[in-house]
Order: sequence, then C-alpha cells, then structure tokens
Amino acid sequence: MREKQKQHFQIFDASKYRIGIVCAKFNSDITDKILKTALEKLNEYKIKSDSINVRYVAGGVEIPVILQAMAKTKKYDCMLAIGAIIKGKTDHYNYVAKIVADGILRTMMDYNMPVGFAVLTTRNKKLAQARFAIGAEAAEAALQNIKIIENI
Repeated sequence: MREKQKQHFQIFDASKYRIGIVCAKFNSDITDKILKTALEKLNEYKIKSDSINVRYVAGGVEIPVILQAMAKTKKYDCMLAIGAIIKGKTDHYNYVAKIVADGILRTMMDYNMPVGFAVLTTRNKKLAQARFAIGAEAAEAALQNIKIIENI
C-alpha cells in the first residue's frame, strides 16, 4: 500500500477573500461531511462565514453550471466544488464524472479562478467515507493558489 503524501502549507490570514461553494445534495451523507471539513479549513485561514456563499445543487452534473454562474459575478476569489459520484452497475458513473471534471476545469480556465476540486469519484461508499478530508484539502489548495496568482 502506498503511503499518503501530505502537503504542508503555511496557513495565512485569508480573511479578505470571498469563497463560493457549490455542493451536490446527491449522496448528502458524504457531501455534507466533505463540506464540513472544507468549512473547518476555511475557518483556520480566518475566513468568516459571511464571506462564504454555499449553493446546493441536486447532483454532480449540476455543479459546473452553478460554478460558472458564480464565477461570472466576479464576487469570489476562489470556489470549491463538492460532490460524491459513486460507481454503480451502469456506465452512468463514467459520464457524470467526465461532465463534472470537464465543467470544473472550464470554469477555472475561463475565469482564471482557483476551484478546489472536492468531488469524489469512488467505486463504493466505503471508499468515499474514508475521504471526507478532501473538502479541507481542496479548500487549502484553492486558497494557496489565490496567493500564488496574486504573486505572479
């Protein structure tokens, strides 16, 4: 088994940033916990709750269009995409995962905005339940990327 490689970033005061979050309700037993870890990490970076706007969507496929609509407003410094796509017995999983990943990438590139990718794509719920911390990891990555972009 491969040992996990953790990135250790210096936490900084990010209280001036506004964060947009799109969270899928499908598999909410998982996405709610991913969102919780993301919000905890944002708090560590001193981001107040009134600087965070969470929008809920039905499922993963709906994430990109709402991310893009939020990015278009230019109100946010970065965003987070939260979802859980669990493999079933059909090919539907493959199509959903591709749509979501491509849509998130398009938003990042079209708006030059960091989007933390906290969309799990797993073979089963047990694997997803082991990855709730992806919310915190995605939040931290997005915040660190804002800082990098500001210094370019």
